[in-house]
Amino acid sequence: MDFEKELKKRAAGVNEALDRLVPTVRAYPGIIHEALRYSLFAGGKRLRPVLALAAAEVMGGCCRDIMPAACSLELIHTYSLIHDDLPAMDNDDLRRGMPTCHKKYGEAIALLAGDALLTRAFELISMCPVNKAITPERLIKVVSEISGAAGTGGLIGGQVVDIISSSRNMDAGILEYIHKNKTGALYRVSVRTGVILSGSAGDDLERLTQYADHLGLAFQITDDILDLVGDEKSIGKPVRSDLKNEKATYPSLYGMEKALLMSEEEMEKALEAIEVYDEKADFLRELVKFVVKRNH
Repeated sequence: MDFEKELKKRAAGVNEALDRLVPTVRAYPGIIHEALRYSLFAGGKRLRPVLALAAAEVMGGCCRDIMPAACSLELIHTYSLIHDDLPAMDNDDLRRGMPTCHKKYGEAIALLAGDALLTRAFELISMCPVNKAITPERLIKVVSEISGAAGTGGLIGGQVVDIISSSRNMDAGILEYIHKNKTGALYRVSVRTGVILSGSAGDDLERLTQYADHLGLAFQITDDILDLVGDEKSIGKPVRSDLKNEKATYPSLYGMEKALLMSEEEMEKALEAIEVYDEKADFLRELVKFVVKRNH
């Protein structure tokens, strides 16, 4: 498999759906839709919706029917990036090689663009057709799981602890909590969404959840590493921003050599979690390898 080619193909399918599912700039008031589209279509690998669809594929689900829920995950991710870049948070000027939303449209519009994306995300979930696999009960479960992953028990909780912590009072437990919630929670719920809306549960849900947990941690450790050694042009944002903001990272806490080893270990655990599946899971296998080996 040419993984990067396949990932781009799948991401293109997600982009087509996002373009249909998000209001255009012609919808009044145009400025808010322009701003949220600016950030939504600024690039990105679409890993979260692609993960949901890939997990559904393993379970024999219908990707077309699940697509609105998969796209909701990208809206939530993008909202979190817009807010994360604000002056009150990380105060970043660049995202994916472009001016951040607040630099382009001002803080007020950026804040509302994030709010609009989060709100629209749950509207998208309701657009999934009800059928034999996607029952009303399963849709409600997905709404519950996604809202939990985006709330204080997930993304928001991780962000809060990240804000109130610094490299001076950080320990391994706090760092793991931040990464498992701020980053990992959306990876976890992406995979679970695909499995649940495919009509699967039990051991399959548990195995693929374990895969997602290890994938999410591997992603964040690698992200920490790239912040120190990555190329700004390749990763599309300023490097060494964690140092500037006095944030603890896996390399700062464990050292670069240990951090690299930990990302490899998480990759192996992710692969082990899905070893029972046939070639339908090959994309998931290549994805976790890509996450650890990437340079952007």
